[in-house]
Amino acid sequence: MDLTSKVRQLLEVALENYPELFLIDFKVGSDNSIRVVLDGDHGVSLQDCINVSRAVEHQLDREEEDFSLEVASVGVGTPLQNARQFIKNIGRKLKVEVLGNPPIQGTLIAADQKVFTVTWKQREPKPVGKGKITVEKKETLSYEHIANAKVII
Repeated sequence: MDLTSKVRQLLEVALENYPELFLIDFKVGSDNSIRVVLDGDHGVSLQDCINVSRAVEHQLDREEEDFSLEVASVGVGTPLQNARQFIKNIGRKLKVEVLGNPPIQGTLIAADQKVFTVTWKQREPKPVGKGKITVEKKETLSYEHIANAKVII
């Protein structure tokens, strides 16, 4: 079994023990550098990273293969990639780049495994007369139709 498969299997077992955590990214470089990025339903603590790192590292033999292991939490400015990330960020402001449309900045009000809903205020021309009025917009989007979505801090 190659290192990538072995680490993937060890990560699956480790994350079963921590169901509030989930994998965002996992890479094994040509120099056997292993990089794991995690997120959690309630955030990721330093202890969570240590626990997952130990669960993986203690099952690998350095005599068999030399490696480096880095386990980190997802960064603040990192795009959302997973439905669980959208669900945990309900109520927060997002900037969503929709394929073929201008970006939307609004509040995430709902999310499930297939779609999410964003609401925002926008200025539009009055239906009668001159000037503009502020209207509340709401759009439900499928995850496949977005190019990028980030939490606005």
